[in-house]
Amino acid sequence: MPTLIHRIVEACRAGTEPRVVARLESGWAVMGERQVLRGYCLLLPDPVVPHLNALDAESRDRFLSDLGRLGDAVLQATGAIRINYAIFGNFEPALHAHVHPRYDDEPEGLRTNNPWAYDWSRAPLFDEQIQGPLRRSIATFLARPSV
Repeated sequence: MPTLIHRIVEACRAGTEPRVVARLESGWAVMGERQVLRGYCLLLPDPVVPHLNALDAESRDRFLSDLGRLGDAVLQATGAIRINYAIFGNFEPALHAHVHPRYDDEPEGLRTNNPWAYDWSRAPLFDEQIQGPLRRSIATFLARPSV
């Protein structure tokens, strides 16, 4: 049964997913649907696989390298102090990696907690008019050979 990850990757391929940041060697960088932290992105493999260990060694290395590149680009574009990475796949059983920029100005009780401590239902939905410039900035950093 196709997961949400499958559906998003299909939309990326079709050119109908508005949150696409870039097509990377291993898959798609997309902005998160809920921008709980400004610049929150995901890396989705293409083709979709169930989990990281389903990839052969070369594909796994490529996915993890792209994940680091996406983190570098988000860090540069947002001015965050660090990037948190997460790969779970428990709720959506398909490989996808979360890239969470972290900021000095986060609320005291959340700054050192994991991003799921935030109230995601209150986080703003991705809006091209608001997050579009940041999405394009991340894409610009990803297009540079040094990232």
